[in-house]
Amino acid sequence: MDFIVKTNDLVFEYRVAVSEDGKEQESFAALDGVDISVKKGEFLAVLGHNGSGKSTLAKQINCLLLPTSGTVWVKGISTADESKVWDIRSSVGMVFQNPDNQIIATIVEDDVAFGPENLGIPSAQIRQRVDEALAWVGMTEYTTNPPHYLSGGQKQRVAIAGILAMKPDIIVLDEPTAMLDPIGRREVMNVVRRLNAEENITIIFITHFMDEAAQADRIIVMEEGKVALEGAPEEIFTRIDTLKGIGLDVPGCVEIREKLRHAGIDLAPDILTIDNLVEAICQYK
Repeated sequence: MDFIVKTNDLVFEYRVAVSEDGKEQESFAALDGVDISVKKGEFLAVLGHNGSGKSTLAKQINCLLLPTSGTVWVKGISTADESKVWDIRSSVGMVFQNPDNQIIATIVEDDVAFGPENLGIPSAQIRQRVDEALAWVGMTEYTTNPPHYLSGGQKQRVAIAGILAMKPDIIVLDEPTAMLDPIGRREVMNVVRRLNAEENITIIFITHFMDEAAQADRIIVMEEGKVALEGAPEEIFTRIDTLKGIGLDVPGCVEIREKLRHAGIDLAPDILTIDNLVEAICQYK
């Protein structure tokens, strides 16, 4: 099987303190022997509490950080190969938590054009890419607006459009909805799901929202720099005690589902959304 992203025994250490002579005194492993494989076109969610290593893992995929030891491959290329860093970054788009840190232009269309311009794309193609990307995220009517007039969800969609305009194979989103209200979160998740389903873009989605992770094909749970759990959402969210033991929760509908099952109501264990739960209860006899 071909994997678009793969890590082998990945270790990354942050330096905590340095002596006066510049030698390292202390460090800690934010990633400690991580092995993951991501298939082309997969929607992978990465869960973990603060400090678990999930954001550090995201930065490894785009060469923002390089392994202390071990290997990261993106499309078969090692991130340690300095001559290929540009190729990797052209293939992997990054969307961060705060869109204000990613939007740099004073007009929406100029911001979306920034990435393709840096890639050296001809002007006519840039215009087409900008128009297509803004249409894709539902922001065409805001083409000439200043970004600071937009809502948080709209800003994040502009940030995603800027990545789309560079036509990446992979998009890594590092807690992109953490600063958004429920409407903004829903807007962003709708765009991400469509990109994965309709454009076959590989999605690596870092989040602490369980209901967002439940929409993925597969979930990896990080704990103290290691992979603690891995599997399909319906597998992961049956491990309620294990998840709570490492400081995580489960989607609210899963809690309700399990309480109903313990009360003797035979509901399917793969119910992960409120809509599916309501449908199952209405059909229950």
